Amino acid sequence: MAHDRAGRVARPTDLEDIAHLVTAYYSRIPDPTDPAQQVVFGTSGHRGSSLDTAFNEAHILAITQSIVEYRATRGITGPVYLARDTHALSEPALVTALEVLAANDVTAMIDARDRYTPTPALSHAVLRHNRGGTKNQADGIVITPSHNPPRDGGFKYNPPHGGPADNTATDAIAARANELLRSGLNGIKRTTLQHALETNVQRYDYLDHYIADLPNVLNLDAIRGAGIRLGADPMGGASVDYWEEIGQRYDLELEVVNPFVDPTWRFMTLDSDGKIRMDPSSRYAMASLIAIKDDYDLSTGNDADADRHGIVTPDGGLMNPNHFLAVAIEYLVANRMGWDALTKIGKTAVTSSMIDRVVSVLGRDVHEVPVGFKFFVPGLFSGSLAFGGEESAGASFLRMDGTVWTTDKDGILLALLAAEIAAVTGQSPSARYVELERRYGSPAYARIDAAATTEQKALLGKLTPDMITTKEIAGEPITSVLTRAKGNGAPLGGLKVTTENAWFAARPSGTEDKYKIYAESFHGPEHLAQVQAAAEEVVGQALSGE
Repeated sequence: MAHDRAGRVARPTDLEDIAHLVTAYYSRIPDPTDPAQQVVFGTSGHRGSSLDTAFNEAHILAITQSIVEYRATRGITGPVYLARDTHALSEPALVTALEVLAANDVTAMIDARDRYTPTPALSHAVLRHNRGGTKNQADGIVITPSHNPPRDGGFKYNPPHGGPADNTATDAIAARANELLRSGLNGIKRTTLQHALETNVQRYDYLDHYIADLPNVLNLDAIRGAGIRLGADPMGGASVDYWEEIGQRYDLELEVVNPFVDPTWRFMTLDSDGKIRMDPSSRYAMASLIAIKDDYDLSTGNDADADRHGIVTPDGGLMNPNHFLAVAIEYLVANRMGWDALTKIGKTAVTSSMIDRVVSVLGRDVHEVPVGFKFFVPGLFSGSLAFGGEESAGASFLRMDGTVWTTDKDGILLALLAAEIAAVTGQSPSARYVELERRYGSPAYARIDAAATTEQKALLGKLTPDMITTKEIAGEPITSVLTRAKGNGAPLGGLKVTTENAWFAARPSGTEDKYKIYAESFHGPEHLAQVQAAAEEVVGQALSGE
């Protein structure tokens, strides 16, 4: 059940003491023998709080030195592009990273305005630098915990392909970082910030380069011509300057709904668990924007690093991310004449099967991968994937000419696409989804969490199809049991069971003692509940060894 103040504006007692948070970053020393205080790269970088001794100066010193050594082994000799969001721990981490990079004689590219840089603008910058196969390839570091609460920090590595690093890279970086922690930081090179700024730091206009390139991936003329009234909420995040500039540069009827940046996020409404969380797919976190939905033709929200999107319409309110992805895919395939007909549509294994039905009718193939945007990177980079999207409101797609735009999630792009859809079709994205349901059925989709020990979580990640002995789920015969993704053959880290009209997937949480069950049914909510109950039983039996 939701917290009793979910969807309401935060109170003073909900806010973090920012001075205390930053002081903890510098003063608390992690115990390298404690797993909770080690460097761990999850689906999108190392995350934690300085208050838990999980994101402190020692961590960033070790991770940055490890990245320096890793890139040297890969022959990466160009600059490192650095992006930071608006979380309180992001600027201290940026300073630490600059001191290590400069001491190792690595050039760092920071924002020309000393402001915030969205994740997609970092990906765009790396790709722009490396276009044409330049000899001195660049890579990037994104300092963000994404939509996580204000107490958290995050640190992510993007190789020269511009997207999130794969497991091979992150495993190596984390292992070396933990080795450095165990050695008492012996082997880390570091200089002063002043010396770094004077020697190995250069300025890059992320905002200008990204925004100037938008007409090559979006039909902004249509948005302007249709007079779409757009309300954009940066949610206190890194996109704040970008939305203002996009509106002015392209003469759009665009209002920045909330132009404020405050590391406490005191203007946010609480998420379902009573925490401040900048999640644009949560109706609780987006409550303020939903309340004014009738003031605009379309309203959009982004998380702190702007890699996620939330779409709000007057007729439908906040769209389910699965719904908007299906609408976006149908529209793009019909309106991007420069895309090769053989390009595929990427989705994660826990994203709605509505996409499969839409893509099948469009005559394309679905490329299904495990959870994690990093699995879309090769396809987006090569142009063999026209679109990559995941159920947590993250996606990107190709330029008009079928070449790569970004290889990381782009919440600004998807928000503007929603406005393009409304402008070109004359319908809101939510109205277009109603039409999709009329044609393909109306799926019920949900995710539930269940408790699991560390041992059970490990076992869930090692399941094989033959361990599932039941033949049907909720009255329908099982058509497949998967522990590897159909698209790229990569391990799901759990399993997915499908029938003709339903499916469920179970995977362990990377941060908590629980596992997650995603499920969907085209037979409605009651059948979905039966699928969920069967899923819990099947997984429970598998974990108990019965």
